[in-house]
Amino acid sequence: MDINVYKIIYEKMPEMSKSYKKISQYILKKPNEVSFLNVGQLAKVVNVSDATVVRFAVFLGFSGYPEFQEHIQASVQQKLTTTERLQMSDEVYGQEDQDIPNVLSGDIENIQMTMKNLNIKDFRKATGYLLKARNVYIVANRSAAALGLFMHYYLEKMVDQVKMLDSIEKDADLLYDLREEDLVIGISYSRYTKSTVDIFSYAKEKGAMTIALTDGMLSPLIQYADVTLTAESQMPAFIDSFVAPLSLINALIIYTAKEKKDGFNEKLNKLDDVWDRFDVFY
Repeated sequence: MDINVYKIIYEKMPEMSKSYKKISQYILKKPNEVSFLNVGQLAKVVNVSDATVVRFAVFLGFSGYPEFQEHIQASVQQKLTTTERLQMSDEVYGQEDQDIPNVLSGDIENIQMTMKNLNIKDFRKATGYLLKARNVYIVANRSAAALGLFMHYYLEKMVDQVKMLDSIEKDADLLYDLREEDLVIGISYSRYTKSTVDIFSYAKEKGAMTIALTDGMLSPLIQYADVTLTAESQMPAFIDSFVAPLSLINALIIYTAKEKKDGFNEKLNKLDDVWDRFDVFY
C-alpha cells in the first residue's frame, strides 16, 4: 500500500513539538537527502538526538525509522541522480578528518540492520536452492557486478554449473535452455538496473527458481523472486555501500559449503593440488 509520508507530516504538524517540526521542515525541504540518511545522520544535520528522530517516526504512525525511511525512498530514490548524491555527501560528511569514521560507521550500521532484518527461514531456503540447482545463473550489472563476480568465484568451486550474466546482449543466449531445476540469482540495489530486472522476470516466466539479493521490499525484483534476501546499501554519497550485501553473500557461500562439505572437500583437495602444481600463491 502506498503511503504519502508528506501528507501525514502536514496533517500532524499542528500536534508537533518544536523538535518534531524541525525534523519535518528538513524532510520537506530535502526529501531526496533524507531517503539516504540513517538515524544518526539525520539527527546530526537537524541537530536533535537520535532518540528524537526515532520517536518522530513512531509519532507519524510507523513502526520505527526503517519503515518511515522505506516509504520516503519509495518516492524519491529512483529519481536521485549521481550528481545530487555527490552534493548530498558534502553536507552530511563535511570536510573534517573526524568525519571520515562516519563513513565506516554507516557501513557498520548497514550490517547491523541487515542482521536485524534477516529472515533465517528464507536464508536456509536460498541455501537449499543453491544445493539442488542443475545450473546457477547470477545476474548482476553495473556496480552490482562486483558482488556477482565475487559470488560466482566461490560458488564455482562448489556447484558444477555456475554462469555470470552481466550483459543482456552478450549473455542472453545462455538462457535458451532455462528450466525449473535451474536457479537464477538476481542482484540489484537502488538505482535498479533494468537489464537485471528483465532477465530476472524472464527466469520467472520460464519457471526457474529465483533468489533476489536486493535492498528492500520495494525493489522491482521482489515480484519475481521465490526467495528474497535483503541487505542495507544506502549511504549519503554518490556510491552505494556494498559492505552489508557482501557480508550476506559471504554467509550464503559459507553455509552452502557447510551443507555440501563431503563432495566439496574432495574438490578442494584437487584444487589444492592444481594450485601447488602451478605455484599459484606467493
